[in-house]
Amino acid sequence: MNKVENLSGFLLLVLILSAGSLALEADIFFRLLIGLGLGYALTRAALGFAGSVNRAYRAGSTKLMRGLMLMFTATAIATTAFLYNQNPKDLNLWVNPINAGLVVGGLLFGFGMSFASCCASGVLTYFSSNLTRPALILTCFGAGVFLGFPLQATQPWITDTLVSTQTYANQGVYLPDLFPKDPMKGYFGAIVLTAFFAAVVSWLAHRYEQRRRRNDTYIGVAAEKAQEEQPAANLGQHPFFSRETYEALFVSRWSMTTGIAVIVVLFTLLMGVTGAGWGASSPFGFWFGRLLIAFGADPAAIAEFTHRPVEVFTMPFFSHPVNVQNIGIMLGAVVSLLLAGRFCSGMSKMRLGLKEAVLLIIAGLAMGLGTRFANGCNVGALFTPIANFSLSGWIFLVFMVAGGVIGNVTGKRLQS
Repeated sequence: MNKVENLSGFLLLVLILSAGSLALEADIFFRLLIGLGLGYALTRAALGFAGSVNRAYRAGSTKLMRGLMLMFTATAIATTAFLYNQNPKDLNLWVNPINAGLVVGGLLFGFGMSFASCCASGVLTYFSSNLTRPALILTCFGAGVFLGFPLQATQPWITDTLVSTQTYANQGVYLPDLFPKDPMKGYFGAIVLTAFFAAVVSWLAHRYEQRRRRNDTYIGVAAEKAQEEQPAANLGQHPFFSRETYEALFVSRWSMTTGIAVIVVLFTLLMGVTGAGWGASSPFGFWFGRLLIAFGADPAAIAEFTHRPVEVFTMPFFSHPVNVQNIGIMLGAVVSLLLAGRFCSGMSKMRLGLKEAVLLIIAGLAMGLGTRFANGCNVGALFTPIANFSLSGWIFLVFMVAGGVIGNVTGKRLQS
């Protein structure tokens, strides 16, 4: 145990909660809590969307990809409770258009994700183990989002959909609409179809992993091995105020299943309270705009260029709910590592070389632009749309994986 770090973690958490409860409005404070929970769960369980492709390609393990399929299905089932007796149009569902932008955006995002080894939410948790690299990625990610705003607002290949259904006519495909005779208003059929898609992806992932094992190219992932080998904690064997109890509650890695369960609960709470799912990437573009304004750019010109309200660039930073939620994710990751005593030991001391810096710049720009073309990142174009029964999420998954493979192949050739 590292008592200094452990105590620092508790003090930081108390400070965050105290300051947040005093300074933030109730709905913004709720976003802070959700962000803290997401950051903590992603870090404690070693979860991340980028790893679903990178771990498979580099190490042969598809456990994370299969875990994400479980998470998507469980979240879709849970959010049905908020959709069943309501008009979906009254909620802020992420039913995204199906078009060339979705395809190109998925490819770009997957490509950049492979170089950066993180995504929109991942770069936020990355700050808990490094400063230089995530700062560079986030800056370039924000620049890509910022440059993509005018395209997202004006280009038909991004805004218009090639196919749609009744509820979201001219917007996208809402899976419950495909089952008009379903006695549960289409939701039973939509859940079954979502589970079927997830099962197909899991089956393909399992087949791929088995082939890597047979070919003796399977390496495995250290974090996953540690999770599998970690003995189950028996809290009843030790006093509550003991080293063993503390390690079980705050130090031991969560299993992937535990992390997934926590994220499903947090997403469901977010959906129930706000009527909207999890998004992360648009504020990165707003932050980049704020940076330009700080260096003398005219806010009105920024708003005109991006086709966004000037308020998103000039309003008090902590008045924007997703700003606060994203900061909460960063802080949640830091709290997790401090409580576990891994913050200082896990902080990377590797210097950032020129070649790596160039690759990270490309990665950030590619991911940022990709989010504008696809109308979201791994949470805004993948997780939330699937949980909201949008067909676009599954299409994004296919091209994000393809982009990730292309990026990994390219990165391997550049290193050789």
